[in-house]
Amino acid sequence: MNVSIKVLLLCGSMMATGFAAQAAEISMAANSTGKNLNFIREQLVEFEKQSGHKVKLVTMPPSSSEQFSQYRLWLAAGNTDVDVYQTDVVWAPQLAEQFVDLTEAAKDVVSKHFPSVIASQTVDGKLVAMPMYTDAPALFYRKDLLEKYGKQPPKTWKELAETANEVQDKERTAGQKDMWGFVFQGSAYEGLTCNALEWIASAGGGHIVETNGDISINNEKAAAALEMAKSWIGTISPQGALAYKEEEARGVWQTGNSVFMRNWTYVYALGNGGDSAIKGKFGVVPLPAGTEGETAASTLGGWNAAVSKYSKNQEAAIALVKFLGSEETQKKRAVELSNMPTIAALYDDKDVAAAQPFMPLWKPIFETAVPRPSAATKVKYNEVSAKFWGAVHNTLSGTGTAAENLELLEVELTDLKGDSW
Repeated sequence: MNVSIKVLLLCGSMMATGFAAQAAEISMAANSTGKNLNFIREQLVEFEKQSGHKVKLVTMPPSSSEQFSQYRLWLAAGNTDVDVYQTDVVWAPQLAEQFVDLTEAAKDVVSKHFPSVIASQTVDGKLVAMPMYTDAPALFYRKDLLEKYGKQPPKTWKELAETANEVQDKERTAGQKDMWGFVFQGSAYEGLTCNALEWIASAGGGHIVETNGDISINNEKAAAALEMAKSWIGTISPQGALAYKEEEARGVWQTGNSVFMRNWTYVYALGNGGDSAIKGKFGVVPLPAGTEGETAASTLGGWNAAVSKYSKNQEAAIALVKFLGSEETQKKRAVELSNMPTIAALYDDKDVAAAQPFMPLWKPIFETAVPRPSAATKVKYNEVSAKFWGAVHNTLSGTGTAAENLELLEVELTDLKGDSW
């Protein structure tokens, strides 16, 4: 079938769905964490069916740091091969100049989304990416093991360590030699920034760089929080946790070899999958607080879809990002992958609540989630984060004390800031 005939046949369908009448071939870069790629492939089939456009999927690694590096190279070179980028919530200020302003195209749907999420993707008044889903981490716990030993989900990090140590030791004595108390993302990458920000913020140690641009990281509470986490390595957490990203932590957890795990909510659906050793045996609660009376801190996460300003088919690309951020697609993603919607109404949806019983409880967490300091540090955020996770990783691995590493970090960030961010 030649192109002109194909376009004529598809015209009625495209006009009915509001998509452009001219079919185009576009491409989208997306990450490979969990079942994200499988889900997106299924949605692209539906999008192609409705719109007549064709979409090529460009597979990216699961590490957000590696994705960002590749994206920055492509965009700096004016790459026309990728039209749509799946983007992390913190990238908007750094890549805004390379993306199309979606304000006008999305004016009919932005009011459905959490204002904080829309704000996170708005730079100098321009909406540079459409939200696909938001995220905040959870504490996953083995419900069966806590019940077995008469324990409750911990409210503080100190309580977590005590419970993890006790249950771990008793399970090992009972023959579960590979059991650990707690797994998290300890590798030197963006995920460690998220974890460490939670430890520090929940202890009252600030947010690395505050909203006014002040560098706040070098303080006693922040140092104490990192020393606390350092004490976990080799006791309740394996030495290998220093190389864990999301999927490595999930691997230990899902095979039944950890009492607790810090991870993002996509793990919930996978943990209850047919091939999971812990299906039906776990629960999720918000992350612990630093101490009694302190507020727990969950790092704001989430992924979006942005249109490259170098795209030769921007109309089709904009149609795709609106489709991927639509209420229908977000509902499917929530039900199938336990990814958190950015559309508030879906937290009251009966189908979503039935598939993911924990999800409605997460709505207030997003309203108080802790953002990484990308807005304050703008285009320098990636360097700030890399220096921060480097200092944290050095501390966890025993290279210098937390106080020493944070003092050095303050000097490095001050040099990086210069006169302003």
